[in-house]
Amino acid sequence: MNLVPDSYSPRRIVCLTEETTEWLYLLGQEHRIVGISGYTVRPRRARNEKPRVSAFLTAKIDQILALEPDCVFGFSDLQADIASALVRRGVQVTVFNQRSVAEIFAMLWQVAALVGQAARGEQLLAQMRGQLERFAEQARALSRRPRVFFEEWDEPPISAIRWVSELLTIAGGDDCFEELSRQSLGKDRIVQDPMEIVRRNPEIVIGSWCGKKFRPERVAARPGWQEVAAVRTGQLFEIKSADILQPGPAALTDGVAQLHRIVMDWSLRHG
Repeated sequence: MNLVPDSYSPRRIVCLTEETTEWLYLLGQEHRIVGISGYTVRPRRARNEKPRVSAFLTAKIDQILALEPDCVFGFSDLQADIASALVRRGVQVTVFNQRSVAEIFAMLWQVAALVGQAARGEQLLAQMRGQLERFAEQARALSRRPRVFFEEWDEPPISAIRWVSELLTIAGGDDCFEELSRQSLGKDRIVQDPMEIVRRNPEIVIGSWCGKKFRPERVAARPGWQEVAAVRTGQLFEIKSADILQPGPAALTDGVAQLHRIVMDWSLRHG
């Protein structure tokens, strides 16, 4: 049941990041979107259907204004300057700042409710929660959990953000740098002494280098890494940043599924 009259819902939405675009498409509300981020790859067809008006830290303010949006969705404090510029021009802007799995679910529910799709949104979110619960149940049955180093960037090495660390836990792994995951900014998740990664001896290494191709051979060749368990056993994997570093539907579906598959495959070999 639609509890929000359609006349109250935004009709012309600009999405400054990918997760709200993907979510609106999943809700069947793509007709409301008039502009998207240039980094959007989910869904693929959005790039052909919608004008690209922003990067992550920059936006084409004049082009956004020309689209006459009645709502702009952004993500994180890093987009505060873009939001401020639009607000000063009279545009309604909603900037979400989700960093945890719970906060991602809350953001998705709020967007669904805003466009009059609370019931449909809850149905989709229930499916996502169900998958996470199944993964967590399987993880609890593991005889041993692997130590995992998730690397968002290589030079300098940046470890997993909070939602990735939480999804890794759900999938059955233990984040080698869980204590850093609570830091929202990448600069605060830099592993200051790269040899500390070697000392913590991850059994799995997963790279997701923010749009840059992961190079396992470069990781294996790092000084001192020859004795790292993940290198010795060939447990070096890539998950595309669009699948895991986007704090929206992708991370809660495809991203965590890839984490789970990697952990379960490791467990079959080493559990």
